[in-house]
Amino acid sequence: EALKALDEGKSKVLICLGGNLAAAAPDTGFTYGAMKKAELNVQISTKLNRSHLQVGKAALILPCLGRTELDIQRTGNQKITVEDTFSMVHASTGAAEPVSPLCLSETDIVARMAHATVGGERVDWLALRDDYARIRDLIEQTIAGFADFNARIQQPCGFHLDNSAAKLVWNTASGQAEFRASTLPHSVLPECTRHAEQMSDQPVLLLQSLRSHDQYNTTIYGMDDRYRGIKGQRNVVFMNEADARQLGFAEGDRVDMAAICNDGRERSVTGFVVVIYEIPRGNIAAYYPETNPLVPIDSIGAGSFTPTSKSIPVLVTGSNRQDNLLLL
Repeated sequence: EALKALDEGKSKVLICLGGNLAAAAPDTGFTYGAMKKAELNVQISTKLNRSHLQVGKAALILPCLGRTELDIQRTGNQKITVEDTFSMVHASTGAAEPVSPLCLSETDIVARMAHATVGGERVDWLALRDDYARIRDLIEQTIAGFADFNARIQQPCGFHLDNSAAKLVWNTASGQAEFRASTLPHSVLPECTRHAEQMSDQPVLLLQSLRSHDQYNTTIYGMDDRYRGIKGQRNVVFMNEADARQLGFAEGDRVDMAAICNDGRERSVTGFVVVIYEIPRGNIAAYYPETNPLVPIDSIGAGSFTPTSKSIPVLVTGSNRQDNLLLL
């Protein structure tokens, strides 16, 4: 919805607090175009990425402190809090000297923006900037489970953020866990795929995008994927051997993929290397974000608005492309 608002001119300013929207969002061509329509693109970041290049009328890059750097405010070095995979909330304090004395923390930048725009009548933003413990006091007053927030993060390893399901407490009318059965559809492929198969005389395959071992979101730390035995490359497509044989492909062949869409737009990626893999027939897989260009902006989960990155109908054809590009 935010990208559409930019594309339609309903939103004029884009402010990104970290992240890499240009690489993370679906429908890469549409996303680039929407971001470039912003009258002001503000990126608050620790590292440069592709989002910094989608410049409209004006753009700002605001380098900020990383979590490993000292964050000295008026009350001293500040702590932030993080939650790990096991729902443990603990304090995190930087120890490295900042890359520059001019670098501000994310909290400092946001507080200054708020103070300059909405003012400090209801919230003393600059006081929150001066002492992050005051922010945690407000969180404690606002969100269940954070009682004695500042005291509990002083404990070794922090504290466990409880939830009712972990305690087998069900907040339902019956007080019990409730299950519902839903009939699975015969096919998740849209109707338009039938026409595509007839026109091309090739089967439509269902592509899912996935991440490699050495990857966190859009950040690629290495080109190896020990989960799947891939070394030194990412522009690969995992394919069932029978599907590959039916299409006339062998291990190592280069192919192009084109999304099957009913909105009239062409979406494709090129130069992917076939990897024979134990994957169900009719299904293929490739890495994210390299296959984001194939995901239509309007193809989303009902109610969640999540891009359907695990369910992309595509046609796979031979490729003449020889290079191996990485989209970051």
